[in-house]
Amino acid sequence: MIVLFTDFGTDDIYVGQVKAALLKRAPQGTAVVDLLHTVPNFDARAGAHLLAALYPFFPAAAVFMAVVDPGVGSARDAVAMHADGRWFVGPDNGLLSVVAARAPQAQLWRITGRAEDLSVSFHGRDLFAPMVADIAGGQLTSGCLQELPALSVQFGPDDCAEIIYIDHYGNALTGLRAESLARDTRLGVGDVSIAYARVFAEVPAGEVFWYANSVGLVEIAVNRGNAARALGLAVGDSLTLKRS
Repeated sequence: MIVLFTDFGTDDIYVGQVKAALLKRAPQGTAVVDLLHTVPNFDARAGAHLLAALYPFFPAAAVFMAVVDPGVGSARDAVAMHADGRWFVGPDNGLLSVVAARAPQAQLWRITGRAEDLSVSFHGRDLFAPMVADIAGGQLTSGCLQELPALSVQFGPDDCAEIIYIDHYGNALTGLRAESLARDTRLGVGDVSIAYARVFAEVPAGEVFWYANSVGLVEIAVNRGNAARALGLAVGDSLTLKRS
């Protein structure tokens, strides 16, 4: 199984080109799953915490192509990583670092092989997709990899007290793992203090609350409303925590 996690968007030409590159090299019948193509643009930090929350839902041996890559064409490395039974391929800009930091063990390699027709601006199609396809097909060769002791950019294992994603409902996902918060914690964003509720139906329509969402993150929501619009929220907004 190949899993795509990018900021390429769903209305542009990029995802289709990546899939074409995968189909050229991956074994016939390999499942390709679009996990997310609306990772906040250029935001490797937000993407790193989203990826860490989402990847455990996939089976062992899944191969993730994770690309949020504003440094494409620069001196940043391209890396492959084996962590928690899955493979991850992407830029060495922090995007893979939260998974690496939280995994019991992570093996890392710099991708040294380059295709002759490598585009300077689309490594997702020309570098990462072929590597992912080769891994999925068991065709990975050591000649295109160099072992790494650590990633160059590391965000560490700690939670991120920021908004990292806003869905189309206006719900705001945070980089806080819900298991770490007592239920009497009030979440502060701007001048607003937000209390916990277990589910949407436990608060009146139009009321803001936070809850433990289905992927284990703290999420700010409004029952039958749009939290981002109501509170003026944006990705990157900082959060404060206070016990009641």
